[in-house]
Amino acid sequence: MYAEKLMPHDIDAEEAIIGSLLIDGESISKITPILKTEDFYTERNRWCFKSAISIFNRNESINQISISHELAINNLLENVGGNAYLAHLVQSVPTPLHIEQYAQIVHKTSLMRQLIKAADDIANIGYESDTNTDESLRKAEEVLFNVKSGRSSRNFLDLKEILDTYMEQSSDDPETAILQQSIPTGFPDIDKLLGGGLNRSDLVILAARPSMGKSTLAFNLARYVAGNNQTVGIFSLEMSMQQIAMRLISDQANINSHKMRLRTLSEEETTRELDAIGTLSELPIFIDDTPIQSILEMRGKAQRLKMEQGIDLLIVDYLQLISGSNRTENRVQEMGEISRQLKALARDLEIPVIACSQLSRAVEQRPSHRPILSDLRESGSIEQEADVVFFIYREDVYTTQEEWENSHPMEAYPENIAELICSKHRNGPIGTIPLYFQRDLTRFESLNST
Repeated sequence: MYAEKLMPHDIDAEEAIIGSLLIDGESISKITPILKTEDFYTERNRWCFKSAISIFNRNESINQISISHELAINNLLENVGGNAYLAHLVQSVPTPLHIEQYAQIVHKTSLMRQLIKAADDIANIGYESDTNTDESLRKAEEVLFNVKSGRSSRNFLDLKEILDTYMEQSSDDPETAILQQSIPTGFPDIDKLLGGGLNRSDLVILAARPSMGKSTLAFNLARYVAGNNQTVGIFSLEMSMQQIAMRLISDQANINSHKMRLRTLSEEETTRELDAIGTLSELPIFIDDTPIQSILEMRGKAQRLKMEQGIDLLIVDYLQLISGSNRTENRVQEMGEISRQLKALARDLEIPVIACSQLSRAVEQRPSHRPILSDLRESGSIEQEADVVFFIYREDVYTTQEEWENSHPMEAYPENIAELICSKHRNGPIGTIPLYFQRDLTRFESLNST
């Protein structure tokens, strides 16, 4: 489509980068966060840069002799123009001190070429037949998202490169390192169990039977995370955004949610309500309450939010209301595909995804109503795809005070006491965390704070 136009590039900047490395090999560390081999437009400059990277990875000195030798053992020296070309590169460098500036120029032209290719790819998607509109839009958005995020298709990566990245991201201070990787929840016991908070790229399932408070806990987490200036996206397929707003206000203002609905607030409560609205208005929370949508639509919207606002946490309420991309009579398989897509989304966006989930009625049919992992099995591969599975259980939902006192005469009735049961934790321990459920405020609290 664009054959009549020359693709964006800057040969002088490319040659200045290679020449700078030939003069000052240690300067490669300044540009490796900026440039990749494929960012170079001319093939021989790509070969030269790739040779420099190989030498750098072996902790050897980068200079004209070592580059020449590296090219020669790969039978590329003559193809780049021999030692005469390397000498030309050295002579063409204004100053190696500006290597980062040259790298920015090359990166920019590479990005423009990727954008042109993306336009071609999107045009080809538009010409495709035998596909549905939702799938086409998802593919187009993903093409642009990959350009924006600077990522191409993944390939096999040497373990050494992975470990080098790990060392760069690690900190001398273990607590600082954990905070960089995790997102605190506002519940100290949950953070302790999870090793500092919600881990990026994790799929967290928050499951319960109806009326246990899974949506309430998810929105409590959203408010806390956003209060730390981290962006939260919420897909609410059950409640409207107005209902969510009311819950957040009730939580923030410490006002009975039932009184808010009836508008029977005192003057002092009305003031608190207005203050809460002012505070919540500043929080980076974005809500999509489209009631019926597919996982492909949600993925595209989440990627767009990532591009436009950034995103640190995504909440989906709830899993069973998502429609699959391919209509099938087997809902179990469909739910399995949805859970796999949510896990892929968590990895692609490098954020934790909390997906609320309903449980099967098998919970009600057992003498003990505490949920177990098998209660998720009818929903396909949710258990397998999830990194963390939490269940919410409240004894007072199933047992009256009289029944409890008859069977547990020496124990206090667990009114408003919830158990947050971690039944799966891919990277850590499992366990049970007690929480206090303030029903009138639609809020969970750490039990030791009540």
